[in-house]
Amino acid sequence: MNVKSLTKAEEQIMQIIWKLREAIVKDILAEFEGSKPAYTTIATVLTVLEKKGFVSHRKIGNSKLFTATISKSEYTKFQVTSLLGNYFGGSFPKLASFFAKENDMDISDLEKVLKEAEKEMKKDQEKN
Repeated sequence: MNVKSLTKAEEQIMQIIWKLREAIVKDILAEFEGSKPAYTTIATVLTVLEKKGFVSHRKIGNSKLFTATISKSEYTKFQVTSLLGNYFGGSFPKLASFFAKENDMDISDLEKVLKEAEKEMKKDQEKN
């Protein structure tokens, strides 16, 4: 699958669709807190997302019901892989070191991260 990066606006709408599983424009609009974008802005972003292959729709009366065609975990994997490759030379230890320094993590925090990673890797191995 050829995944593309999302703009901030596109990702905001995808987060809502992933949360709701399927939505019409009014459903998406209702999820915004505070200042809400225009109905037409959301409709335009959904059209772009459909062209990029992130969503599809089916007609329900006069409305379009949108669903994600790419899961949140697929997109997350793409983003993390891109981040690793583009900024850390594909090295997870360099990424972990960067976050440890930036967040002033101590040894016990790093051990927790490593244990969590080990647990996730075991889960993946058990699936295969």
